[in-house]
This record gives sequence, C-alpha cells and structure tokens, in this order.
Amino acid sequence: MRLINAKIYPMDAPVIERGWVEITDGMITAMGEGAVTPREGDKDLGGKMLLPGFIDAHSHLGIIGNGVGFESDDCNEVSDPFTPHLRALDGINPFDRCFEEARMRGITAVLTSPGSANAAGGEILALKTVGRRVDDMMIRTAGMKFALGENPKTVYNDRDETPVTRMATVGLLREGLEKARRYQRDLADYENDPENFDLPEYDIKCEALLPLLRGECKAFFHCHRADDMCTAERIAKEFHLDLVLVHGTEGHRIADLLGQSKTPVIVGPLLGDRCKPELRAAQLENAAKLKENGVPVAVCTDHPELPIQYLPLSAQAAQKGGLSFEDALYAITLGAAEIAGIADRVGSITVGKDADLQCYAENPLDLLSEPCFVMIDGAFVRSDESK
Repeated sequence: MRLINAKIYPMDAPVIERGWVEITDGMITAMGEGAVTPREGDKDLGGKMLLPGFIDAHSHLGIIGNGVGFESDDCNEVSDPFTPHLRALDGINPFDRCFEEARMRGITAVLTSPGSANAAGGEILALKTVGRRVDDMMIRTAGMKFALGENPKTVYNDRDETPVTRMATVGLLREGLEKARRYQRDLADYENDPENFDLPEYDIKCEALLPLLRGECKAFFHCHRADDMCTAERIAKEFHLDLVLVHGTEGHRIADLLGQSKTPVIVGPLLGDRCKPELRAAQLENAAKLKENGVPVAVCTDHPELPIQYLPLSAQAAQKGGLSFEDALYAITLGAAEIAGIADRVGSITVGKDADLQCYAENPLDLLSEPCFVMIDGAFVRSDESK
C-alpha cells in the first residue's frame, strides 16, 4: 500500500511538503516527493502530517501493572542489590491496558526497564507496543540498568543492608563489573588454550554482563544529581561502557561538561512535583540547556511515574523550556531511537525501516491532539477516519 499526499516528517531528512510512502510486508520500501497517480489500495492523507511512531526511551511499561499493586509490580527485586542477570523480558505483561493507551497516542516502541532500587537492576528490553507475547514484540535487549544515588540508598537503608551510601553503591558496581571482566578473560583463555586453562565455573551474573563489556549493548545509569552523573561517566570510562544517563535532572548544572563527552541523556519525567531530595533542581529548561551544549537528548515519561500517553505532552513541556519544536519532536522519535540503540529499525521514515507510522491533522505534541491513525509494522492499530 501507499500513503500519498502527505506532509512527511522523515526526521533524518528535511520535511517533505507533499510526498508519499510505500509499505510492503510491514516495511517502508519506497518514498518520494510530489504528487502521484492514485492506485487501488492507496490512502490519501489530504496533506496531513505523517510522522514516525513516538518512542519512549525509558519506561516501566508492562513490568509495573496498571492499578493492580504488588501482584503486578515486577520492577524491583530488592532481595539483592546487584541483579544484572534479571531480564525485563521475564516480567512484562503485554495485556496491561497501558500498552493500548500508548498505541492510541502514537507511541509505537518503548524501552521497558527494571527499576532503580538496585545498583544493577537487570536487562532492559526494547519492544513494540502491540502484541500478545513479549517474545514477538521485542526489538532487542537494549542494555543494562544501573542506579546511583538516593534510590539504592533508601531501599537498602530501610532493610538495614548494604548499600546505604553512594560509596557502597559504586563499590558494588566495581566489584561486579571487575568480576565479569575477569570471567571474560578466563573464558578467553580457555577458548584459546583449553589444554592449559580450565573453563571457569558458570556465573549467571557475569554472563549477563558480558554483552555490556563487549560493547554489544548500552549501560543505562539512573541518576538525578550532577555528582552521580559524573560518577556514571567515571565508571563508564573505567570499564569502557557505552553510557546513557537516565533522568539527568541536574544535567543543566554540568551541561557544558556533558557536551564535551557527548554523553546522551534521557530527560524525564518532566511533569510532576519535586517529590524527593534529588529533584530539588528540576526545571523544564534542562533538555534545552543540554541540547544547546551538544548533548544528545531524548524525553521519557518513566511510566507509570507519568502515564505513558503523556509522552508527546512531555516533549511539548521541553519545548516550553526552550527546545525548538523540531528538537522536541526529534527527542521522542529518531533521537530516542538513537540513544536507545534501535535506530536501525525505528525512529524515522526511511526506506528499509519498520513501517511504524502515524498521522496528524494538527500539532502532534499538543494535549488535545489525537492521531488520525497509527501503524505498527505496517498494520493499523488505530484508525479514526473522522480526523
């Protein structure tokens, strides 16, 4: 099928004022500029905006259930402060109603993460927002979740266990990462010379960290305070990790320093009160100040901290704080995909990518806006012909 007569926002190229996109077997197979002769099966958008699906680069969608409480909260395994072997894949309920709420607002892909109670929380999953089996929805494992600062301190202080200081949290990280690095070397020694080296005893935590040490996925560090953000950079440099900062509430205080390192920041949630000490310096201008200093920026909801359907509104809040409309849109499309490590599949309207698309008659970031239709893998998951 083709979507014709559209104002196309490719996100990796200039806006096409009037163009068309062809979809075959769930993929974008061709696109172009100008009018085309309609043929059977074409959908005429009448000049409306055609965008890639929105992407929430940090959420707990499906791993914290909607309105159910403890039974449906599988986000934090607080029996152990270092759990890299846990996988969000094993805790997500695809029938949670918030997946539908995401789709209805044009959010076609998310990163769902274990929580921030632990120094290491587990593997983060990138997935589409439609499906009945998580295995079919997943794009790939995106990275490993780490947390610094107030959250691990508070959780384990309440349990009268370690870590109760920032020093202890980072000590756990260094211990676990160095153990995994030695495990990696022992495996290499055995593979290169099995006659003289023994296969190391299987360690599930070390195994889970190997893709991170090999640079095959990213290290996502929950941190709000500027000093914690610098600590995350220090750890990443020490262990050669591909770093992403999550939340980055005080990023505006060190925006120039982050600009030097080009460390990506997933900003959010942007709508809410300063409900804990680490949020005292929260400001809407954060994303804009980071962007001004050359920092790659995405905007997230941290669902359910902010319900996921308010991702576009969060981008508009960042716009109110100084981001341009184009940068705000980029922060929940291609910018989010690039930081999440899934831009080869989603985030832009590009030949060869998944046909995750949506259409708007008006400002897509506005609270009152609703998509005319939403597609995931070329299939309509929302269609409202009245819009």
